[in-house]
Amino acid sequence: MKIATFNVNGIKTRLPNLLQWLGREQPDVACLQELKALDGMFPHAALREAGYHSLWKGQRSWNGVAILARGVEPVEIRRELPGDPSDDHSRYLEAGVGGIVVVCLYLPNGNPQPGPKFDYKLAWFERFIQHAEGLYGSGHPVVMAGDYNVVPTDFDIYNPRSWLKDALLQPQTRECYQRLLKQGWIDAIRHLHPDEPVFTFWDYFRQHWEHNSGLRIDHLLLNAALAPCLLEAGVDTWVRGQERASDHAPAWVKLDLAKLGQRAAPRRKA
Repeated sequence: MKIATFNVNGIKTRLPNLLQWLGREQPDVACLQELKALDGMFPHAALREAGYHSLWKGQRSWNGVAILARGVEPVEIRRELPGDPSDDHSRYLEAGVGGIVVVCLYLPNGNPQPGPKFDYKLAWFERFIQHAEGLYGSGHPVVMAGDYNVVPTDFDIYNPRSWLKDALLQPQTRECYQRLLKQGWIDAIRHLHPDEPVFTFWDYFRQHWEHNSGLRIDHLLLNAALAPCLLEAGVDTWVRGQERASDHAPAWVKLDLAKLGQRAAPRRKA
């Protein structure tokens, strides 16, 4: 099974790019972020024609998440992150696909910081950490895939100096991500590529794509029940080079589900 995450940065504008990627790479599951469209504008018919069933939660002009599954219906588990009933941002979906619990998330950006947007980012992250603890110990195989808006370390960015004030690199942001990993989650891309610079985002300014001046902010985390199935992980960087491309490229994992039930890696202690 191939599971991918892709911040499309506007599904109406990027639909041709999305369909080309789905047709070429054929992920079994695709978690999408930043739809920037209301529910009624989601292109479920075009995606069904391409072979994908969809679960989505839109929002006007910004946010929005979706889970696509090739040939099967994703079974909805949850449409919001618990912990704040007043939070109306469309940032979280949870579904069952092929025996896997799939989480699709779009963690708040948090800029400018300091300020209310950064406070919201950290509060959302705390709620996510709490919910993730329950998912980790649920006994089900779980993947949490999405745009985390976190650059975990300086190794995950082309040059941190010009980003020192950005919310993605702040010590509080990175500390939240490390606490998440200490629950036992495996950062699949870094786990399989410990010494290789891997980027998933190149902004539109100063020819960052042309110069490979990227950041790694799109992550797929596996719990101990699913980690033994991990075969490959990578980024479909060619997508970023398309005309009218998103500023993100899809990140993905390939899993051998025949290994489910094998002994998992020991859980790391906080």
